[in-house]
Amino acid sequence: MAGVVEIAEKAGVSPATVSRALRGLHHVNEATRSKIVAAAMELNYPLRSDLIPRELIQRTNRIGVIAPYLSRWYFAEAINGIEQSLREAGMDLLLYNFSQVEARQRIFQHKQLRGKVDALIVISMPPTDEEFESLLSLGIPITTIGFIHEGCTSVAIDDVMGGRVATKHLIDLGHREIAVLSGQRETAYNFDVSDNRTKGFIEVLNEVGAEWNPDFEIRGDFNIYTAEIAMEAFLQRKKLPTALFCHSDEMAFGALKAIRKKGLRVPEDMSVIGFDDHLIAQYVGLTTVAQPPQFEGQVAAAAAISEIAHPVSEHKNILVPLSLVVRDTTAAI
Repeated sequence: MAGVVEIAEKAGVSPATVSRALRGLHHVNEATRSKIVAAAMELNYPLRSDLIPRELIQRTNRIGVIAPYLSRWYFAEAINGIEQSLREAGMDLLLYNFSQVEARQRIFQHKQLRGKVDALIVISMPPTDEEFESLLSLGIPITTIGFIHEGCTSVAIDDVMGGRVATKHLIDLGHREIAVLSGQRETAYNFDVSDNRTKGFIEVLNEVGAEWNPDFEIRGDFNIYTAEIAMEAFLQRKKLPTALFCHSDEMAFGALKAIRKKGLRVPEDMSVIGFDDHLIAQYVGLTTVAQPPQFEGQVAAAAAISEIAHPVSEHKNILVPLSLVVRDTTAAI
């Protein structure tokens, strides 16, 4: 990819002038800035959307959404929230979904997206530095949901705090031997959700002097099936925890099934807390940490629509609050 030196050569100015212009600094005259921007665009350099002349931007009236899953509750809810906001604004949604690494690589290539959408929303899939540079080269607003990226507007929850809320609830009930059912870390999607929720979990244990037993970490994959299998294997051990913190409600559903198949009672023999407040959680009486993905989608869409009309150089990190919902699967010991 072309850099500052190549742009300077093409525009006939110094690299220092190019650097100042591309950072949006004011001590570059408009004629020079326009020449630099034109050279950068010709060389496919990733420009901030606020630097691109408005007359060069052809509107599609569409916003693109990149998501690794469609069927999982969190993603479906977030996409639903986005779609609601876009519909109210008279805009269309163009969805990019994939399940393989190769498809991810294709989608993050700017050629697949250029000219097709006016803004882009990326759900729970932190891009690499190279991927983000490719997205920036589109010259359109980028918004993320489910993680914070300093280079664009982000809408997310505090996953570390979520882990703390869940663990503190169990600690307050007297539990000290607590297992955690986490999602896979090594995936094609670069998730860091499990690491952050586990971090909050361990922080609270350390604060109360409870010892974290690494053998009490169970690995699922944010779905019912893998959680049930992983929990069944874990329950074969002799020493069991008194409580279980699941990183998603869907994993909690699988864990509940495995625990009851083993002949154990919830919460009498083992308390279980989830994370999400999935629609089904209220019907199975699951205690959980609630997050509002549909609202996150609405906020992200509103931010994207605003930045299409009014490009910004400074981006916001919007943290959406969490709440503890106590139901029937946790109890004091």
